[in-house]
Amino acid sequence: MSELLIRKAKKGDSDAFCKLMNQHMESMYKISRAYLRHDEDVADAIQETILSCFEHLPSLRQNRYFKTWMTRILINHCKDILHQRSRLHLLEQLPETPVYEENYETLEWEQLLSGFDEETKSIFLLYYLEEFRIRDIADILGLKESTVKSRLQRGRKKLLNSYTLKEEHV
Repeated sequence: MSELLIRKAKKGDSDAFCKLMNQHMESMYKISRAYLRHDEDVADAIQETILSCFEHLPSLRQNRYFKTWMTRILINHCKDILHQRSRLHLLEQLPETPVYEENYETLEWEQLLSGFDEETKSIFLLYYLEEFRIRDIADILGLKESTVKSRLQRGRKKLLNSYTLKEEHV
């Protein structure tokens, strides 16, 4: 089904493109939410990703890699927003913090991975929530497969140690 939508969208079928994006909306939200804390930034990243995908879809060589390609674009937009926001925070005395509600699943993932660097968070999210293979994660993030494997391993050990310490204190 997705393969057919990609072919139609490449030929300029806007309805097929919209359906394709709708199929991946939840995935895009989860990934961008892992990077960005504010819903406005998440919406911006998704919107920019959809626009970029629409503009550059004809350049996608192999349709079967659409999700990997789209995810890489999304992560790059998230990183751009983080970079812009970090520059903005340097200029402001008091950062504006919007009020928003988080769903439990997102909050739980943020707490679980709070001690991790951004790249390790991305690896965990792509591996465990989005079920990407290690090879695909390496392609998306521009890393070696061995680096992805070792970060997964180190992250698992870190999580195990934090749970072990919590249980000892209870």
